[in-house]
Amino acid sequence: MADALSIFLPCPPGLEAALREEAAEIGLPSPRALPGGVESHAAWEDIWRANLWLRGATRVLVRLGIFRAGSLPELEAAARRFPWLDHLAAREPVRLDITCRKSRIAHAGAAAQKLERALRTLQIPVAPKAELTVKVRIERDTCILSIDTSGAPLHLRGHKQAVGKAPLRETLAALFLRECGYAPGEPVMDPMCGSGTFVIEAAEIAMGLPPGRDRRFAFERLPSFNPARYAALKGFTAKDAEPVFFGSDRDEGAVRGAQANARRAGVLGVVDFQRAPVSELTARGGPGLVMVNPPYGERIGNRQALFSLYRTLGDALRAPGFSGWRLGMVTSDGGLAKATGLELSAGPPVAFGGLKVKLYQARL
Repeated sequence: MADALSIFLPCPPGLEAALREEAAEIGLPSPRALPGGVESHAAWEDIWRANLWLRGATRVLVRLGIFRAGSLPELEAAARRFPWLDHLAAREPVRLDITCRKSRIAHAGAAAQKLERALRTLQIPVAPKAELTVKVRIERDTCILSIDTSGAPLHLRGHKQAVGKAPLRETLAALFLRECGYAPGEPVMDPMCGSGTFVIEAAEIAMGLPPGRDRRFAFERLPSFNPARYAALKGFTAKDAEPVFFGSDRDEGAVRGAQANARRAGVLGVVDFQRAPVSELTARGGPGLVMVNPPYGERIGNRQALFSLYRTLGDALRAPGFSGWRLGMVTSDGGLAKATGLELSAGPPVAFGGLKVKLYQARL
């Protein structure tokens, strides 16, 4: 591909294959799963589309270049020769995010000073709160420069303002739905919905809504950005969807928050949130998918008290009405998962909020 740029799409380790599948679906050229994410080579319009449409990526990084830097003077000299203005605009502030690993340059602060001096000669200011971030990785005496084209992480879509305890990020929810084989439009139920993430995400997918439709991105501040071309790329038509997305929670405040989040996301007409305990869970329509992120004990509540909750969930899902349904359950505690009494298969560990969680699946 002419003028292709090397891009990297980070995601939690363990979910790279799911993200690679999604990247291929939106048309990124030859995506390849690597530890911690997905790599592709793409043009700028592909990069804009990736930010706008990808549901599972944490952000979209574009590699600017690579050069040797075995000492601070060598780093500064190479940085002064680097064609920064091919990528960045003069007088547009940037933030430097520097990591040093297994290199003779071991002090990120000293490296930042050298890079800042080089950028200053081109009238590119360095500011700690700039919207554009240049990521600098110095490893084994090699400096790798990338730019974060997303800005705020991609799970921050501007819709989920009401959050409860230990909320699941939209990016994780999207990848877990994909891992469970969610088909757009099939019924989805979450009996511990909290802020409604699984239900809203499934509804957005069914309606064909790009997750980044209501937010801005850092790439809009780059000289390569073309507003007219991006406006054409951003055009979409929402699809009709059946109202088959259901969430419930015993907390009335959580239910109100989920409804408000759904309203901001534009899916309120196809979702239904109700206050109800897990013990009252009944199948609605279907068969379909039950997606749930119960409390784990480490972050919410006492572990011993949660065994009863998981047993109650298992009892509810063994009811005849759920015959033919599938379960996707996210938890960090295999003992609690076992308490459901269901025949579960566990996926790989996935980093989430300082914990390692697994996606447990079952056919009901």
